[in-house]
Amino acid sequence: MNVISWNVNGIRSAFNKGLLTWINRESPDILCLQEIKSGFKEVPDELKYLTNYTSYIFPSARKGYSGTAVFSKLRPERVTYGIGRKEFDSEGRTIILEYKDFFLINSYFPHGSRDKSDLPFKMRMYKLFLEKLKLFDKPVIVCGDFNVAHEEIDLARPKNNKNNTMFTKEERSMVTSIIEAGFIDTFRYINKEKIEYTWWPYRNNLRSRNVGWRIDYIFISKQLANKLRSAGIQTLVKGSDHCPISVNIII
Repeated sequence: MNVISWNVNGIRSAFNKGLLTWINRESPDILCLQEIKSGFKEVPDELKYLTNYTSYIFPSARKGYSGTAVFSKLRPERVTYGIGRKEFDSEGRTIILEYKDFFLINSYFPHGSRDKSDLPFKMRMYKLFLEKLKLFDKPVIVCGDFNVAHEEIDLARPKNNKNNTMFTKEERSMVTSIIEAGFIDTFRYINKEKIEYTWWPYRNNLRSRNVGWRIDYIFISKQLANKLRSAGIQTLVKGSDHCPISVNIII
């Protein structure tokens, strides 16, 4: 089973930049998108009614902001929109799909703001999310933009950013908590010390210079580790300030 996750930074913008062609070429079994920035009616019909897929779209109540979507060839037994708290769910940040043998979670975490004014909001979501993770009775695949680089290897300039949003000790500790709760960072598990990033700010040609951050992750329950075949980052795929990440897993 091939699962791909991508923060598209606007699904309509990504569609205009070739998203549909890319989906047809990759043909993932499950595609998780974050930051779609569109209501249901505004998502192009070519995506909503994509051949061989069922779409699950969770927009933010605030127009042009946040939102998540999942496109799945597999039929889930149950779909839950949100994690049970209005302050997060009104922004369309999490979709949970229950399949016969596993759960899949697609989530888009808040940035926290450069001045850290929204960091408490971000940490509240992390803590509630972690509580939810511990309740599932099947293996879990967690996809999304977590808006934090976990270790120094996960960003190009760790020393310059050690006190900045997305690399504070507080934020990094929450990723550690997810791993300690019984999850594997699939990219790091497969690729060890390999340096690759998933997000580059638009300014100063940082992407062409590869001055980036790895803030997008696919975590899996430890019991799925022996079923994981590959985990990668598609750094050459354009269309957003993020690039897609993927896993291939036997399940």
